[in-house]
Amino acid sequence: MTDGPTPDLLAVAAEQGRVCALAAQGQRGLRKAAAAHPELFPADPFDATLFSSIAQAMAFSAPWHSAAELAVTNRAVLWGFAVDWLVDHQATSRAEVDRITGVCLDVLDGAGTDDPLGRFLAELRDDVAAAPGYPALRGHWRAAMERTLDAMAREWDWRRTGRPTLADYLANADNLAATVVNVAHWIHTGSVSTAEAMDHAVAVSDEVQRALRLVNDLGTHRRDAESGDLNALLLVDDPAEVERRFAEQVDHCRVRLAKLAGEAPREADFLSRQLGFTTGFYRNTDFWGVR
Repeated sequence: MTDGPTPDLLAVAAEQGRVCALAAQGQRGLRKAAAAHPELFPADPFDATLFSSIAQAMAFSAPWHSAAELAVTNRAVLWGFAVDWLVDHQATSRAEVDRITGVCLDVLDGAGTDDPLGRFLAELRDDVAAAPGYPALRGHWRAAMERTLDAMAREWDWRRTGRPTLADYLANADNLAATVVNVAHWIHTGSVSTAEAMDHAVAVSDEVQRALRLVNDLGTHRRDAESGDLNALLLVDDPAEVERRFAEQVDHCRVRLAKLAGEAPREADFLSRQLGFTTGFYRNTDFWGVR
């Protein structure tokens, strides 16, 4: 006896090919965007594999969208990598970190700027602002942006003043810049159209973001130990504690995602696929190239 009908392997492979095509289109778009801002995206560490990995992550997380829709999301992810690089590896003073924060928030408030990161964000802002739901939801994007930048600044301080507890570190998971990207994605694609729905989606996204923070650290702890970056495994005596916390957080996310699915099935699918893809990805490789 069999457990069910035999899958149509041709149809399965065709769908996988379509998703890979979305990723290929996304990679080309990211390379073009980076080439337009060479001072912001040096080839080391912004290599072709990073662009490919970003595009794959978004294509597999939201395969129901078009390449044009995902192009904005991909650039939002790339912004996250750019600000992470500038804060973690280029800023030599807290004043410089604060300047980066100010530039990004000013841009979201409509300001123009000659700053390379600010110009890239301004282009992204203009594309997201073209969405019908932007006036009602722009405050959610700004709030998520402020939380992300504050979290990155807090981690910059921790690296110089002392390591946080694991609990404090996980509470600072906005430094991963996952939720801020998700908010931009939902606004641009029109997937979320009301403030109440966005509040619910963001609350679950934050829980997924904590799980992503842990699996990211499990996959990159050797690199982080060499570079001096914070990592959950460097904050505990027993590395098994991080694996345990990750498993618990995933179980917690499953409960939250199941509840969200009853209200917003597409957003729940997006977050579930994001968590699944990223888990499989970081168990085998990393987004960054040579650093």
